[in-house]
Amino acid sequence: MPTRTSQTTWKGSLEEGSGQVELSSSKAGTFDVSFPKRAADEAGGTTSPEELIAAAHSSCFAMQFSALLGGEGATINALNVSADVSLGPEDGGGFKLTGIVLNVSGDVDGVDKDAVVQAAEEAKSTCPVSKALSGVQISLKTDF
Repeated sequence: MPTRTSQTTWKGSLEEGSGQVELSSSKAGTFDVSFPKRAADEAGGTTSPEELIAAAHSSCFAMQFSALLGGEGATINALNVSADVSLGPEDGGGFKLTGIVLNVSGDVDGVDKDAVVQAAEEAKSTCPVSKALSGVQISLKTDF
């Protein structure tokens, strides 16, 4: 299996500096990062590690969920997955990820609602990104 690469360049202090994160393997883009905007309610056109983790988690979950549903014989017409990744203070100083909420809805045929929800729960615990983030509380909200 391949290894994917991203890189960040940074100039200045945490409070006043800024940087750019490049999605090097895909060449999909280069995005501005800034701690003040990371900690603000509005991102102001910059991304953050939390947003990038949310993107990784929502896409990984969607792939794992579709694989599990397909294994049950379901027809997946559409899946909509978002991930909300929260940053907060850590006891003793610093910051940590305080929680992740996976929000899932979609249109699935061929299996009942209970089977869909069960597959979603299994995908939450078995997608590789969920496994990597096992130290963070991960919640699941489904709407089927």
